[in-house]
Amino acid sequence: MANHPSAAKRHRQNDKRNARNTAIRSRTRRAVRAAREALEKGAEDSATLVKEAIARVYRAASKGVIKGNTASRQVSRLMKAATAK
Repeated sequence: MANHPSAAKRHRQNDKRNARNTAIRSRTRRAVRAAREALEKGAEDSATLVKEAIARVYRAASKGVIKGNTASRQVSRLMKAATAK
C-alpha cells in the first residue's frame, strides 16, 4: 500500500480509470462481435449493429481507451465486411 497521501490518491485514481476503461473496452468488443456475427448470418439488423459498433469504437478512441489507428483499422474492417455482403 502507498506510504504517502499523494501515492494513495494516485492509486485510487488508477483503480477508477482502470474500471472505466475496462467497461468501455468490453462494451466496444461486444458491439464489434455482435456486428460481425450479424454480418456472417446475414441478419436484417446488421446495418444498425455495424453503425452502433462503429460509434462505440470511435467513442473508445476519443476517450483514449484504444488508439486512433486501432479504431480506424477496426472500422475499416467492419465496413469492408458490411459492403461485401
